[in-house]
Amino acid sequence: MSFSVAFVHLTRSHASHFINSAIVFFALTVIGASDACAEFHAGAAIVDVTPTKLPAIVNGGLKSRSVGEVKTRLNARALALSDGTTELVIVVVDSCMLPRPLLDEVKKLAESRTGVPMNRLLISATHTHSAPASMACLGTDIDPDYVPLVKLKIVDAIAAALAKLQPARVGFGKENAADFTALRRWIRRPDRIIDDPFGNPTVRATMHAGSNWDNVTGESGPEDPDLSLVSIQSTAGVPIAVLANFSMHYYSGEKGLSADYFGLFSNGLKKRIAPNGNFVGIMSHGCSGDIWRKDYTQPDKWDSKQTIDKYTDGLLEIAMKAYETIEYRNDVDLAMAEQRMTLKYRVPDQQRLDWANRIIAELGDKPPTTQQEVYALEQIILHERQETEIVVQGIRIGDIGIATTPNETYAITGMKVKAASPLAHNMVIELANGGDGYIPPPEQHRFGGYNTWAARSAGLEVTAEPKITEACVSLLENVAQKPRREYSLSRGPASAKIVALKPAAWWRMNEFAGPVAADSSGNGQHAAYELDVTYYLEGPLSSEFCSDGETNRAAMFVGGRLRSAVPQLGSEYSVSMWIWNGMPDNARPVSGWLFSRGRDNGLSQWSDNLGVGGTGDHSRKLIFFRGKNPSNVIAGSSEIPRWKWLHVAFVRRSGSVKIYLNGKLDIETTTDSTFPAGFGQLFLGGRSDNDSNWEGRLDEISVFDRALTEQEVGTLAN
Repeated sequence: MSFSVAFVHLTRSHASHFINSAIVFFALTVIGASDACAEFHAGAAIVDVTPTKLPAIVNGGLKSRSVGEVKTRLNARALALSDGTTELVIVVVDSCMLPRPLLDEVKKLAESRTGVPMNRLLISATHTHSAPASMACLGTDIDPDYVPLVKLKIVDAIAAALAKLQPARVGFGKENAADFTALRRWIRRPDRIIDDPFGNPTVRATMHAGSNWDNVTGESGPEDPDLSLVSIQSTAGVPIAVLANFSMHYYSGEKGLSADYFGLFSNGLKKRIAPNGNFVGIMSHGCSGDIWRKDYTQPDKWDSKQTIDKYTDGLLEIAMKAYETIEYRNDVDLAMAEQRMTLKYRVPDQQRLDWANRIIAELGDKPPTTQQEVYALEQIILHERQETEIVVQGIRIGDIGIATTPNETYAITGMKVKAASPLAHNMVIELANGGDGYIPPPEQHRFGGYNTWAARSAGLEVTAEPKITEACVSLLENVAQKPRREYSLSRGPASAKIVALKPAAWWRMNEFAGPVAADSSGNGQHAAYELDVTYYLEGPLSSEFCSDGETNRAAMFVGGRLRSAVPQLGSEYSVSMWIWNGMPDNARPVSGWLFSRGRDNGLSQWSDNLGVGGTGDHSRKLIFFRGKNPSNVIAGSSEIPRWKWLHVAFVRRSGSVKIYLNGKLDIETTTDSTFPAGFGQLFLGGRSDNDSNWEGRLDEISVFDRALTEQEVGTLAN
């Protein structure tokens, strides 16, 4: 893909924003990476975008609905920035989604009115589900009376912010707000898969399944707890604006048109920071496709009396902690880059298209109301469209990076971008410059659920997420003029203990994606994740395995395995691992196999197999068998609780096997210790014949080509 770099020099007077400049547009345009820092200016404005005609059509659900009451006003909040060379404007609109074609029209109008080029305008939606429909989605069409109004009002907001430019300074703050965000997408247990709208049993993961613990094995991904602030003040220290960013989907249950918690938070910033000034608070939508506010892992902590006001007030308290730590500087320059990409839709095959046409033909002129009718119509629309254009942007404000996606990205996507960004401080704004629906990482497509069902709300190609993520990171590299950071997990004292014992292989399981699990031992024994694994969930003992407050990371197994060959393994070897069992003990005879040494796709007379018992006599106990007969199991005595991290060590010495749970001997037996040459194939998170593979997390797996002593096992467990 070719690109050009264009430097745009602007002069400003209070009377005019117009310039005459020739700009060459390519697929990628990078703007304004200045070596010399001119004076930094900023301006902010709020424009009311509440509909004047009611009732208004509202989207955000399966069916269309109309709302005739206004609970809170809707606004477009704009932040204009200039360094004397580059001008850009960031706008956040109280809307569920704003389609790219509409926003392109807005940007053209704004460019004509202000002189700021289209590709230096970032316009995003908050994702309130209580705003008029500016985009057709699922069973809802646009509100034809509202779209012309909001289009012009966004332009007004851009112009108003530019008109208020004044000398300014900027700073960044961040706090952990983990108590205000949680995973809403959970993995269903393998015997409780449900059907999709097309009649196929594909739903292995879905939203809010965690409300019934008996149905699930665990969360499908990580949460992003960062509450980030870009704060702008005048050079005299007068607050101008704060642009906040947080990963939480929306707060449901509002009656009437509403700006949701996004609007309440923005207003709350003003009340706390500058109640009598012209300050503008702005809350942008972080990567939240799989996120909401309640933590299903801790139902006892739910506040039954919680309201949207209490939720917002609590989040504001954390925001103010971050705000009070911010240090400001005015010697900053700006840069902005944009990339337009054409992506394919996941269009229906002929069989599904025929199915959809039959359903819609029977529907006639009536609007779709059932799930099946809605998704049938979506298949026809995707078939007609085939592909779409999306916009991805990167912004640099001094050492602050802002990346955008036009989708409802999962939390892990934002974390990938921030981890790789070459800039010191970062946020990712989603549903920006378009509304292209859910965009799960590729592995999540295999787990199904409505955010993977092909529709305008989730229709992009399976590889869209890594393509968009790469575009975001590449754009940040361009605006920073620096290469990306290579992510690696820090090492704490528990990590040092593993290193001191000199493992043959050590898989930390901290990857953002498969298929490679890196060997951290330095021996190059990299392993491969099979399909049906998800990534970057919280692991055990973060303060022990990591440093500087970093969270330890683990992989979540959903029936897949980790496989590796360690050729030097002989008759004496050891495997150390941390395990987190997600399966209820009433699901199947074996809850899951943790580890297997054997031949792929079968059992061998030389196989070693370690697992956790399920419904049988050995429920919640470690179980081991050697050879080809799984009925010859030996069980431990200690219980394996669900959803708790435990340490397990398998030690084979001569003709004996010892298995430890949390450093204490749990199983001891004598078995044949011979292994044929080349029998170094290991399967973690499953058995060699793929029977009853692990359903839960694994982490910090280390393999040793010798038998560990009991003291060494204790060192690893504590």
